[in-house]
Amino acid sequence: MEESIDPRNGDAASLQMTRNMVDEILNRFEIARRRAEDVSPLSLAYVGDCVYELILRTCLIERAEGSAKTHTREGSRLAKAPTQAAMMHAILSDLDPDEEAAYRRGRNASPGHTARSATVAEYRVATGFEALVGWLYLQEKTERIYELIKLGWDRTGVWQK
Repeated sequence: MEESIDPRNGDAASLQMTRNMVDEILNRFEIARRRAEDVSPLSLAYVGDCVYELILRTCLIERAEGSAKTHTREGSRLAKAPTQAAMMHAILSDLDPDEEAAYRRGRNASPGHTARSATVAEYRVATGFEALVGWLYLQEKTERIYELIKLGWDRTGVWQK
């Protein structure tokens, strides 16, 4: 019987599996790797939004039993630009220079639109947050993604246990 791997255990096999996800995707679909620095800031934000949503949704369904409607409502609140902007402000001083550069690239990009629920400033900071998450993902720094999201949730108090 094959042993199941649980990334929450922090064992070497599960950490290796997580770290190699980008490589695995690229290999399976025969796509050449690009340097994260060569990816446009809005593309970084695009993938970062997805990574953040996956982490958020995983936490929501594992935290407590609830309906899809309840999870969707809570997920929407935590994924809105004002929440992401508050999280980004809370973790900004913890970023290293490369992370800060990835954040600034996303923040300074011009998406051409804003969210209805956010000011232009909040939307730009949230785009920077998503670009940072996307950049870290492409760098295969998943542990750092988890650390920053948890810091942001804890420092802003948006994650209600």
